[in-house]
Amino acid sequence: MKLLIIEDENGLRDNITNYFNEDGNICESCNCLSAAIEKLSDYDYDCILLDIGLPDGEGFAVLDFLKENSKNEAVLIISARNSLDDKIKGLNTGADDYLIKPFHLAELKARVVAIYRRKAFNSNNKLVFNEISINLLGRTVDVNGTPVILTRKEYDMLLYFIANKGKVISKNAIAEHLWGDEMDMHDNFDFIYTHIKNLRKKLLEVTTNDYMKSIYGIGYKFMAE
Repeated sequence: MKLLIIEDENGLRDNITNYFNEDGNICESCNCLSAAIEKLSDYDYDCILLDIGLPDGEGFAVLDFLKENSKNEAVLIISARNSLDDKIKGLNTGADDYLIKPFHLAELKARVVAIYRRKAFNSNNKLVFNEISINLLGRTVDVNGTPVILTRKEYDMLLYFIANKGKVISKNAIAEHLWGDEMDMHDNFDFIYTHIKNLRKKLLEVTTNDYMKSIYGIGYKFMAE
């Protein structure tokens, strides 16, 4: 997953980032409302962890921004505010869940996974696309009943393609989604070509369907047929 952590407590923000990074997630963070809006204007995320008590404004403004711009990020509010009014306001404005501070990082992760899975794949633990079956909890892939061993990036790439099946995805969008800020360390998109080539090769070893199509000058399309 690609996460945006909007939290002004430096220690908590760093702890959350490190915890999710251990599982191979891409985490970006900011500590104020203005920086959050700037990031959301430029990038897409799978899930946002949102503190509503920010130094330059209410975090609820993030929810308004998402709605006004038709963005579909899952949102988990993390707040020290325990009032019923704040919970109702957050959920009614578009948040998917509300977690009171202090909390255990394990519970935070479980809630993030649950809302992301529910939002992206209708709460099923298994994602099936034609002969491709993905176990979202075990992070395993079977094609026609044959296990396919993928690297972490190949798995994330396959999930991203299936979630956007039938859409043309630019190379830049793939890089931003799967590598986040790390993409700035690369001079070109050769690293994307390599991962896509390897993923395509592994799929073609177990199926005759070549789903991954290159769209010249733009990017790639995972065929929906």
